[in-house]
Amino acid sequence: MEEQTMQPNTKTQKLSGSLLFLIAAVAAAAFLAGIFFQKDRTPRAAAEAPVAVREAHPADIVEASRAALDNVKFETAQAKIQPVVATIQATGTVGPNETRVAHIRPLANGRIERALVSLGDHVSAGQPLLEYDNIALGELAGQYVVSVAALEKARADSQVAKRALERAQNLVNAGALAQAELDRRTAEYNNSLAAISTRQAEAAIIDEKLHRFGLSDADIDKLEDAGSGYHREASHSVIRAPFTGVVIQYNVSPGEVVDSTSDLMTIADLSTVWIQADVYEKDIAQVRVGQQARIGVDSFPGEAFTGKITYISDFLDPKTRTSRARCEAANPDGRLKLDMFASIQLPTPMTRSAVTVPAEAIQNIENEPVVFVPAGGDLYRQVKVRLGVQNGDWVEVLSGLKEGETVVTHGSFYLKAILLRDEIGGEE
Repeated sequence: MEEQTMQPNTKTQKLSGSLLFLIAAVAAAAFLAGIFFQKDRTPRAAAEAPVAVREAHPADIVEASRAALDNVKFETAQAKIQPVVATIQATGTVGPNETRVAHIRPLANGRIERALVSLGDHVSAGQPLLEYDNIALGELAGQYVVSVAALEKARADSQVAKRALERAQNLVNAGALAQAELDRRTAEYNNSLAAISTRQAEAAIIDEKLHRFGLSDADIDKLEDAGSGYHREASHSVIRAPFTGVVIQYNVSPGEVVDSTSDLMTIADLSTVWIQADVYEKDIAQVRVGQQARIGVDSFPGEAFTGKITYISDFLDPKTRTSRARCEAANPDGRLKLDMFASIQLPTPMTRSAVTVPAEAIQNIENEPVVFVPAGGDLYRQVKVRLGVQNGDWVEVLSGLKEGETVVTHGSFYLKAILLRDEIGGEE
């Protein structure tokens, strides 16, 4: 009986051991699977986690905080309708003031020895431009030396004739000489005086020619001293600038033989310039000499130069049906360059109503005028505009804005700087 009782207990123990082993195996598998799942899930979850990013704005929107704008004394104004003076629009090119253009030429045949300036140089009045051997001047210097010697000989001959006349007079008074001999010696003396006058006239003519070549009285006095050898140096001439200006044409080569028809260089005084404007036939009646003009060039957008109409042509170009009007403008700082394309506005007595904004609100981006208008909160929108005439501190807006719209005035340049900075940063 005891053996029968022991057998079921042994079976129960075996069954319990197997069950425990199975449970342990499942637990271990679950643990390992959890570790593997956790490793696989962590980077994916991190990748899928939300990241805070800066909100992007359209390219024409600028964001600027109120605190930053207060530092630049931010101001706004409203576009409003005002009367503006009607203007005539014309185009033209910048050229030199033709009354202040000098074509530099030698006074006579010669050979260029040395150039002292070059194309584009700024020169002052009296500044040496070049040195050249003036052949004609050298010949004149030699003639002057000869004429001075001849004059001295004539004076010496006159002194001899004078003493002979005096002796003859004494002999005639003593009855030792005939009157006829006295008359002959008198004539000789008078002829000697005439010879002096002739030689003086010849020397004066050469003296005047020497002055025209630029020699001073001191230089000519040196020529009279034949022993000094100065007559050999006098032919080396210096050509000087007639006035202050810029060398705009240049045709000088050392060693080249030139004459009085050779254009060596051209100097222009660009302190004033001429803008030759083409005015349409329909507008000619409203253009008059003395009329003020506003001049604009692409190199200085938004800036206007002041000029005055000094001439209106008496005929039209048959192809373009335009007439030339000359506008003279001051150019003390030289910003108006020759051959620049220019636009000219000529005010007329007529006025019209137009939308205007303060000129301070206008900024230029990529050579186009723009304004900045509030777009809510700290945002401002760039708006391209087409401009008309400017009356004082206000500018006519032909398109892009309506009456009553708000634009940024003081502080608009700051917004432009932010916009350009963001564009550069975006490209990077």
